[in-house]
Amino acid sequence: MTFRRPNLRLPAALPVLASALALAAALAGCASPASRFYTLSPSGDGARTASAATAPVGAGNPAWLIELAPVDVPPQVAKAQLVVQTDATQVKVLEQERWASMPGDEIRRALSGDLTQQLNTIDVYGSPHPDNVPVYRVSVNVQRFESWPGSHALIDAVWSVRALDSQTVMTCRSVLNEPVGDGYDALVVGHRRAVADLSQAISSGVRALAATPQVVMPTTKGNAKAPPRVKPPVSIACPQRMPAAASAG
Repeated sequence: MTFRRPNLRLPAALPVLASALALAAALAGCASPASRFYTLSPSGDGARTASAATAPVGAGNPAWLIELAPVDVPPQVAKAQLVVQTDATQVKVLEQERWASMPGDEIRRALSGDLTQQLNTIDVYGSPHPDNVPVYRVSVNVQRFESWPGSHALIDAVWSVRALDSQTVMTCRSVLNEPVGDGYDALVVGHRRAVADLSQAISSGVRALAATPQVVMPTTKGNAKAPPRVKPPVSIACPQRMPAAASAG
């Protein structure tokens, strides 16, 4: 009886498959590190504690409402990645260090949370609201948003508060410069503290505007049914005490 030896040669495709698996393993070993995401939300430990006189927003009707518009930031930092200064003329875009949302959205969300707590009110931007409650529209234009690792975090913002019923407006500028330690966590905490100071300045502006008497011009003589005319829009000065803030109005 004749026995044939089995053919032990590997199929031609197996060496190619083995090479592909080895290449995939090598590429997996060289994969980019996972990204880290940061937020300016006021729940972080780095946020400044609200004043003891500040009460949380309750279920009752607030004395006034606010409308916080979307926040503008410089184009060079309006991206998902953290942008840090390396010197006066150069920046570095960090691919693995990212914001949880775009910087303008992060600032707006943090400001909204702070303002509603400090003023015991509601941010009604984009939402219907009663006509008989005063509304103060808040606009913020961040002109500089600088991140200097191991040095400081800086926010330079022009902001305004406008009373929608009388169109009385206040326009101010706040320059907030917070020292920070090493690491990107410390840098983000510095920006959070700067945003907290900015919200304190804006809160002072809203209170000052709310305390300004609304001057109404008398009705036209001989026409008792004519509605009263509100005095034309005026600009009032910024509050005297604002953290690192300079008046522009």
